[in-house]
Amino acid sequence: MERRRGRRRGIWAIVLLVAGGVLVLGGTVYAAVSAGHTEVAYEKHRIPSDHMRPTYAAGDTGWFSMGSAGEELEIGRGDVVLVSVPQWRPGPLMLSRVVARGGDRIEHRPGESTLRLNGEPLDEPYVLDRSVPAVVPFDVTVPEGRTFLMGDNRGNSADSSMHLSEDGGTVPLSAVRGEAVVEPTELIVTGGVQFVGAVVFLVGGVLGVVALAARRRKPAPAQPAWGAAPGASGGA
Repeated sequence: MERRRGRRRGIWAIVLLVAGGVLVLGGTVYAAVSAGHTEVAYEKHRIPSDHMRPTYAAGDTGWFSMGSAGEELEIGRGDVVLVSVPQWRPGPLMLSRVVARGGDRIEHRPGESTLRLNGEPLDEPYVLDRSVPAVVPFDVTVPEGRTFLMGDNRGNSADSSMHLSEDGGTVPLSAVRGEAVVEPTELIVTGGVQFVGAVVFLVGGVLGVVALAARRRKPAPAQPAWGAAPGASGGA
């Protein structure tokens, strides 16, 4: 019984089309589920100065999860944030670190090598020069709904410690526009899955067209067995 032309290619085409469709659909559903519980999106920003060294140097690029208000981003102590403080610096968003939140008491006593948070020494491994935790003394109790911000390069940062006359240097959480993230993993995973799915689907489609063309092609005329004379009937 003669095997139908293109049958094997047709089967592979169906397998690839189904697999590609599942990958694309799965990536889309994953992206929708990941974004369904939050309004946060990811943005890439170029770091304009060295005030956050050694965490970020001028010219570095950082990824940030963005939101319309600080409360949506669940900002905590130690987080690096993008913040809008036009009274400090008009123009682009500022990059800074949250040192204290509402209800915290943050202070720097002259001669001490660490800040004090709620009376206890604050460990800050991210500071460029740990012997200089601040360039001026201060003692601030942060109001609820506000933050106290400082750069990691304490000797070169126009942060809360430099604006103590304005609400004790504190900034409202609503001024926070983004939070630094190591890498937007879900975007990479989703994009990769959808890309692979699209490629697999495309290959399946091409293979399906090839298989269909092979099936529609007329079979070649049967050739006589080797050594048999054309037209021989085999009778005596």
